[in-house]
Amino acid sequence: MTILQLSIFLENKFGRLNEILRIIAKENVRIIASTVSDTVEYGILRLVVSEPERIAKVLRENNISVKTSEVFAVQTDCKAGAIAAVIEPFTAAGVNIEYMYSFCSSEHSIIVLRVHTMDAAREVIRHHNMNYLSNAELLNF
Repeated sequence: MTILQLSIFLENKFGRLNEILRIIAKENVRIIASTVSDTVEYGILRLVVSEPERIAKVLRENNISVKTSEVFAVQTDCKAGAIAAVIEPFTAAGVNIEYMYSFCSSEHSIIVLRVHTMDAAREVIRHHNMNYLSNAELLNF
């Protein structure tokens, strides 16, 4: 029900993002989704990739700080209000969403969610029959 996401800590210096992306490209691993958040001193690059365990190992071998974490990838229609409709049941159940990002194709949206309480989120997903994806299923998106 969950997927593995990589969180990579980036020094706020010119070219650092490109350096990490080149390492991943050299390994011939597909980036499925990404987001970058920043502060004055550092940034966090969050990635969903085709081979998360392998890339985490390669990045660590290159002295890059990386953490893997479980997140949910929920699929919905790519139409107005669809993301709000997915988030609402979590809010109603008291599940705190720590962060989210999304992407869409012409037909579907994928919402990547990191939540405070994994078990409660699983129950919301089951109870509302939400369509969740695995890392392997995301490769076909």
